Amino acid sequence: MDNAFGQRVRKRRLELEHQGPQYSLRQVAMAIDVTPSFLSKVERGDLPPPSEETIKKLAVVLGENPDMLLALAGKVSSDLKEVILKRPELVADLIRQVKNVPDQAVLRIVREVRDGKW
Repeated sequence: MDNAFGQRVRKRRLELEHQGPQYSLRQVAMAIDVTPSFLSKVERGDLPPPSEETIKKLAVVLGENPDMLLALAGKVSSDLKEVILKRPELVADLIRQVKNVPDQAVLRIVREVRDGKW
């Protein structure tokens, strides 16, 4: 099992742990409403990543981007699923077209759409 998600969570939690006890395994687990045993097993890759809701809570606690953690978990945010389901062919084509485009070009597209300059 690929454990990019668990490794990232553990690495980030340990980076923050020196800031205070709120980043201990036990405290983070309590903050996201899971048991310390469960979180430990996820970090080690013994269990698959948790639900979208739990991953989003974890992102807040660890100061991570929720979409990045969801992607590492092999998941897509439910709001993005709605967008994809609304226009599946168009969204799939868009993603395939930007697959090899430099980040700056993608950022320009995002800004144009966000600002309504299309």
